[in-house]
Amino acid sequence: MELAISVLAQVTTVFEELGIPYVLVGSLASSVHGLYRSTADIDILADVKAEQVRPLLQILQKSFYVDEHAMRDAVAQRRSFNAIHFDTVFKVDIFIPKNDEFAQSQLERRQLRRIPDSESTVFVASAEDTILAKLRWYRAGNETSTTQWNDVVGILGTNRGNLDVDYLKTWSAKLELTDLLRKALDEAG
Repeated sequence: MELAISVLAQVTTVFEELGIPYVLVGSLASSVHGLYRSTADIDILADVKAEQVRPLLQILQKSFYVDEHAMRDAVAQRRSFNAIHFDTVFKVDIFIPKNDEFAQSQLERRQLRRIPDSESTVFVASAEDTILAKLRWYRAGNETSTTQWNDVVGILGTNRGNLDVDYLKTWSAKLELTDLLRKALDEAG
């Protein structure tokens, strides 16, 4: 995890310097809120604007392989692009938020957290938003990913009594995930 944290800190420092709102999502966010598991990449939701692509590219390309064309396309189409760290070959997936309410909610509800076993602080998706995002990925993957499911159940179990259940229920209904949330809550106990 030390390697991932080092690469994460490099990327988030650049986002902060350029005033790009971001939030750590995916496996590392899940590890912050639930049970640690190793990961092959870092997932970040970052609201990069077209005018920020060039300065972001100029800074990142000192330590990362990034493709300007892929960055511009991702920003224009609200998709994702990769930054691959030269020294470690660790991959960072940078997701540009779609123009939807849930993506905006994730950015608004982000929490500044200290990463375990580190002095680094980063904005991390809330436990509730991490659960909902993982349930979305689980559903999109035809409900076959035990990794996504175990992350959800782990977060629910670890944070029992500290979650905003009303928020989870409201958003699971909006995202058509109520059945999965109910099943995960039952499994987590």
